[in-house]
Amino acid sequence: MSSTLESYVNRPVSVITSDGRNFIGTLKGFDQTINLILDETHERVFSASQGVEQVVLGLHIVRGDNICVVGEIDEEIDQRLDLSNIKADPLNPIPHGIV
Repeated sequence: MSSTLESYVNRPVSVITSDGRNFIGTLKGFDQTINLILDETHERVFSASQGVEQVVLGLHIVRGDNICVVGEIDEEIDQRLDLSNIKADPLNPIPHGIV
């Protein structure tokens, strides 16, 4: 996994955590336990009744044992998204021990 993450350094990524949160930021680094350092980070908070809220976090560390998915963001497509019109239920947390 670390070789894949290496190719994402200094690129925008989306990180989904086991508690259902979605962080978007620039991957600045990681360690052997896949703790991630994200810069210019914001959390996208989904709602079934309102658009997506973006909470600015800045420099952010995500613990490796809390990460479910890391994926590269296509900036061109991401900038065209109208997040105020996207409505979706938030992701449910994943119970520890069940992966």
